[in-house]
Amino acid sequence: MFRFRFCGDLDCPDWVLAEISTLARIYEKVSKLTADAKFDSGDIKASVAVLSFILSNAAKHDVDSESLSSELQQLGLPKEHATGLCKSYEDKHSALQDKLRETSLRLGKLEAVSWRVDYTLSSSEQKEVNQPMIQLKLQTQGAESGSTETSVVSVSADKFRVLLAELKQAQAMMNALQ
Repeated sequence: MFRFRFCGDLDCPDWVLAEISTLARIYEKVSKLTADAKFDSGDIKASVAVLSFILSNAAKHDVDSESLSSELQQLGLPKEHATGLCKSYEDKHSALQDKLRETSLRLGKLEAVSWRVDYTLSSSEQKEVNQPMIQLKLQTQGAESGSTETSVVSVSADKFRVLLAELKQAQAMMNALQ
């Protein structure tokens, strides 16, 4: 099993292996892409996805362009294509790392929380039992999109007690860090 630095010293994902040949074909036909492209939209989307994966992971793991070129050649990308790709990567390495830092750990903003308790009746051996269910309604604003999203969660009273205890633990840990 080979390990690749641009994959965080793990084996390369199978989908990346599968798309290396498509990437090589696009490089070979780049001059014809504007005239009469033979690639369907799936090929183009797959190539963009594999390029995005390779370049962003290489920057994330701070892989130098020479190592990246070598690893891409091991995966089957022709040397001249790997060299060209890695030249662009080297030119934009710092900017790419800055962008990754800027967009990492983006969490949505909790805008509103509402709740209610519903009681449901169930028959168990001719004995009616009230079972409370807590309905939580969370409104969040997406970190990237800025759009508001509403989520409704139903939990039993027992699970709610566990959730509340874990949230209190998390809050205590965060307060200890400040």
